[in-house]
Amino acid sequence: MSSWSAKNPYMSKVTECYVLNGEGSRKETRHIVFDLGDSGLDYKVGDALGVLAENPQNTVDLLIETAGWDADHLVTTHNGERTLSEALKKDFEIHRVNKKFVNSLTNKVTSTGMRITVKLIERYRESVAGQGSGWMSSDSSLGDEILPSIPGDDPVGRVEHLTTDADAMEDYIWSRDYIDVMNDFDVSYTPEEFLELADKLKPRLYSIASSHDVHPGFVELTVGIVRYSHHGRDRGGLCTVYMADEVEINKTDVGVFMSPTKSFVLPEDKETDIIMVGPGTGIAPFRAFMEQRVHDGGTGKNWLFFGDQSEKTEYYYKESIEDWLDEGHLYRFTTAWSRDQEEKIYVQHRLKEHGAEVWEWFERGAYFYICGDKQYMAKDVHRALIEIAMEHGGMSEDDATHFIEKTMMREEKRYLRDVY
Repeated sequence: MSSWSAKNPYMSKVTECYVLNGEGSRKETRHIVFDLGDSGLDYKVGDALGVLAENPQNTVDLLIETAGWDADHLVTTHNGERTLSEALKKDFEIHRVNKKFVNSLTNKVTSTGMRITVKLIERYRESVAGQGSGWMSSDSSLGDEILPSIPGDDPVGRVEHLTTDADAMEDYIWSRDYIDVMNDFDVSYTPEEFLELADKLKPRLYSIASSHDVHPGFVELTVGIVRYSHHGRDRGGLCTVYMADEVEINKTDVGVFMSPTKSFVLPEDKETDIIMVGPGTGIAPFRAFMEQRVHDGGTGKNWLFFGDQSEKTEYYYKESIEDWLDEGHLYRFTTAWSRDQEEKIYVQHRLKEHGAEVWEWFERGAYFYICGDKQYMAKDVHRALIEIAMEHGGMSEDDATHFIEKTMMREEKRYLRDVY
């Protein structure tokens, strides 16, 4: 049993990190390989790799500059005493503001808000003073009345809105980090106050895309790099951008550990057929599954459903897939390229198109696996399975739902999901 964990990660090095997409793609998907060296770390297909990222140095520097802090100021964190700069880079999540910090504004903007109010009223009164003392005296309170209607000039009201309206809070924090908020409200915090409010930096888990039997001493990932721009600054996913931009091949130490799965596993009987649905980076565990199934020499059939935007730019692992097809290891490869035709086609549509055969496989005891987007894709695939059971199994909707959700998922444990 390995002693490496989130609190005690193994310091690995990345040996490969290359883009899988074809030229002209709007996505950036990378194949990333970690060297397990003398760690003793082992894994099985279906497991995940935990990766400990660091914040981008430019974000750390800009936060320190915005807050007016000293980068070399010593602070004590859950990882001991270190400079503020190091703490912000390695110990805390700073790429997105949390609710706790926004709620703390309640105690920070009151006096600022009052100062702004007074200044605005004074400015207003000065602007109308030249229009006659009678007019001035009769309307001298007007500044207070018009103030709330001036957008952005009532920080107290804005904070109250954010802290009392859950939807407004979610919308606000979704696209902002601490730098944005400090600039928005012109507030100041001591480093100690800030670190008390910030979340500890958490590892990110990625489905493993390799078999350890096939790649001894290494672990491989399929990672979608998240990049976007908000409020005039380029940003990205904390860990994906770290791996793509900051980690130097064979040089940077990156903390990793294994996160074993108990349920997302291959059937013990190697003669059992399996259906795998993994669009986009959801293909990761199924590359691992296929490597393992070929290595084990089982006779069970393998059917892979895969999709993304375009065959030209998102056909990940094409060479391996075509080899598996040519050699008879992959029984069928069904694709759904959403942007290659006028009508959008997704994996759930392909499942229903092949519904009769999918149902035959289910009746023969096949396992069904899905990996990828939890919010939309997994729900649509789940619904497609219920409809297949209704159409090809002759079941009522209640019976079909029971069969998919109770019989296959819970009792027989042959409908397995790795969704995020």
